[in-house]
Amino acid sequence: MRLLVTGGAGFIGSNLVDELVRQGHKVSVIDNLSGGKKENINPKCHFFKKDICNYKSIASLFKNVDYVFHLAALPRVQYSIEHPLETNETNVTGTLNVLKASYEAGVKKVIYSASSSAYGDQKIMPLREDFLANPKSPYGLQKYIGELYCKIWSEVYGLPTVCLRYFNVYGHRQSHEGAYALVIAKFIKQKLSGQPMTITGDGKHTRDFTNVKDVVRANILAMRSRKVGKGEVVNIGAGNNQSILRVARLIGGPIKFISARLEPRDTLADISKAKRLLNWQPRVSLKDWIKKQIVIK
Repeated sequence: MRLLVTGGAGFIGSNLVDELVRQGHKVSVIDNLSGGKKENINPKCHFFKKDICNYKSIASLFKNVDYVFHLAALPRVQYSIEHPLETNETNVTGTLNVLKASYEAGVKKVIYSASSSAYGDQKIMPLREDFLANPKSPYGLQKYIGELYCKIWSEVYGLPTVCLRYFNVYGHRQSHEGAYALVIAKFIKQKLSGQPMTITGDGKHTRDFTNVKDVVRANILAMRSRKVGKGEVVNIGAGNNQSILRVARLIGGPIKFISARLEPRDTLADISKAKRLLNWQPRVSLKDWIKKQIVIK
């Protein structure tokens, strides 16, 4: 099959591309390298340094493509708060461009990388896909708008789509750099460099950490599943949340508390829909993965 991955030089996208190539698919990658890295690009894929915000520059790349995995985005809640216009252009307009290009090219299905940040704060756990969205940041809102656009393109234009709401993805190639580093990668880097692990707030807020290998598998199952294609929203999480403080203690070492950020207090995925529609469930244990990383590093 001919597959196209937007954001294929990024953390999750590059892991997906590697697996698709390993399975023998012909893979094209679109990435402007604003967040992705050249060293992440699989040498067996066809790489195009393009920006999804420029429709004319990307439209022709969708021709003869069977399935599209749309992962390109400007992520992170805090970054979207500081740069709302820039992130909206990529996360909303860019998504619309991908959907239009896919429709015009006759793509069989678009698998959209959504975000659990669309939930915001909820009174009931675990989080189910039928809960009303309550985003607390421009990023959460932008990713939710992307879901709505997917549903519209399925209902109005007949383009099959499915939206996978990721919960706190970690794993191989996760970013540990800058102010928006992913927390697990940041903790491991701090520990190995002899620095205290910095925790925002009291550290009691929880996250449903999900390994990138499980996320990759969910994407491939969503591509293959005949049970999705009408803009369905599906949680992709471990179904087992951990406090930030507990994660730091699993890694081990001194801790330093810093100012809290504007973010949801807790996340925990109800994954029954993923099991039913995709035949998916997580396989990787956070505790086991952390142990391997500390030993390997």
